[in-house]
Amino acid sequence: MGQVKEAYEAVLGRVLALRDAESGVWTGELASSALGTALALAALHDSGQPSDRTLSEAGAKWLAAHANDDGGWGDTPESPSNLSTTLIAAAALRKAEVGGRRSECLAGAEQWIEGRVGGPATPESIARALTAVYGQDRTFAVPILAFLAMCDAGEQAWRSIPPLPFLLALLPQGLYRFVRLQVVSYALPALIAVGLCRHVCAAHARNRWAWGRLFAAGLLRKLSALQPSHGGFLDAIPLTAFVCLSLRRAGYGDHAVAQNGLSFLRRSARADGSWAIDSNLRTWVTTLATRALTSGRCRLAPADGERIAAWLVKTQTQARHPFTGARPGGWAWTDWPGGVPDADDTAGALIALRRLKEAGCRTDMSAAVAGGLRWLLALQNADGGLPTFCRGWGRLPFDRSSPDISAHALSALAAWRGEARQEASSLARAVDRLLAYLGRTQGPDGSWVPLWFGHQEAERGRNPVVGTARVVDALRAASRARLEAPGLEALLARGERWLLGAQCADGGWGMGRAATVEETALAVIALAGGGGSCREAVRRGRAWLAEKSIDELERAAPIGLYFAVLWYGERLYPLVWALEALGLNEENEVNDGR
Repeated sequence: MGQVKEAYEAVLGRVLALRDAESGVWTGELASSALGTALALAALHDSGQPSDRTLSEAGAKWLAAHANDDGGWGDTPESPSNLSTTLIAAAALRKAEVGGRRSECLAGAEQWIEGRVGGPATPESIARALTAVYGQDRTFAVPILAFLAMCDAGEQAWRSIPPLPFLLALLPQGLYRFVRLQVVSYALPALIAVGLCRHVCAAHARNRWAWGRLFAAGLLRKLSALQPSHGGFLDAIPLTAFVCLSLRRAGYGDHAVAQNGLSFLRRSARADGSWAIDSNLRTWVTTLATRALTSGRCRLAPADGERIAAWLVKTQTQARHPFTGARPGGWAWTDWPGGVPDADDTAGALIALRRLKEAGCRTDMSAAVAGGLRWLLALQNADGGLPTFCRGWGRLPFDRSSPDISAHALSALAAWRGEARQEASSLARAVDRLLAYLGRTQGPDGSWVPLWFGHQEAERGRNPVVGTARVVDALRAASRARLEAPGLEALLARGERWLLGAQCADGGWGMGRAATVEETALAVIALAGGGGSCREAVRRGRAWLAEKSIDELERAAPIGLYFAVLWYGERLYPLVWALEALGLNEENEVNDGR
């Protein structure tokens, strides 16, 4: 146990050192994104400002330096090449008028693309290849095709791009889930901007009048209402860049929405010339770090705990959100203006607040907790599970209920069950329905597949290690809370058996060629507190983590899935999950060396 304790203290020191000095919470750092960099540099390239050309050139240099050996690009520097990112990166480099070393880079990319689309890269062959990737979901496929047409495919390419029903965005928000928007709920800015752009450009290619311009004023007002104060839609670099590029091509580049979006892209540029996919996950990683530091014996100073609790209470949404129409009471992944309240971050905040209260925090969080619980309960779908953002949107994958989101909500409800007297009956019914949903979505082998996490090397990118670990952890929390729910223990036992069978020979867990810190730590956390074989699996998993250097424990794997199936890595994920796993023994208590 000495090696485990040493590793725990090393990770503890690193996690505490990574707090923001001013706020006392954690910001983390998302991996640089080839896709985000390509779109941002393209959006800034034609702005007319010399400083933007400098940023664009720096982005082009970063892209050329981070191409994979096979000629393509992946979503992160640690990711294998994929079609979407390679198409966008190559087009952006052509737009940036590259030469020299970057021309060789482009030649390699073009060869890679031809191999993926089965011959010459024409608008038609690319469209077919993207349909094979995204199916009927046009959230990302149509913006990619539009971007390619903007950069170098020519006017006729617009004729083969599928339309988007952009005028439906003018309907009242409450009707969106009843109409076929063909994009997920969080993609309304792309629906409007890319849809309008495609309509205008396709009309020009056919020498027809773009009648959709008659509605441009209303659509731009809608975009203005959706755009946060700092200009970044969802705080997302790719989405904001798509909007800026589309508005410019449609003839509205001088509109305030486009100009505010460019300002956001400028502020989001990194010193090395790259962009990430989003500003930060500050709320999310803060709740994860808080949970790790308060598991068992709290390792946060009382004053630090009070600061975190006060910050979380302050960042709870206090008004109906203009983007999704969500009522007050939820939390977003970030405190920045582009964040949108969602079930995962709301559950995380509620669990963190519970842990802080149990550690002696005296911050008044009663109203925030009550509001958060009501928010989660109101989001539950008819199938018993919870979606990410909006209730009732079930046609596309990223709008449906998912096991990982539903399990996290179950943990939050279990955490506050004893004090939620006003919501007691609603909470009990919600728990029963959640457990029924988790029972239906458990695979025949006992596993669950998550929505927002995956593995690049696994079949179809799925990661049942993360999904099963998250659900097992939630079921154990519900069991400890003595929730009287039929079938809970049976679900838990089957999930445990799957995790035990998935452990690698070296003691770690991973869906790829090798175990990762993130997957191993989450499996250890889930199995801690289980009996029999679980204890031995936890011991081996903790030993695997303890053998890693602090540099290895800080090396993030791109297991995160962002909007439109973009892979990302987050610097704090391996650290905070390893901290919790190393600090827990089989009885779910902090290992203090005794």
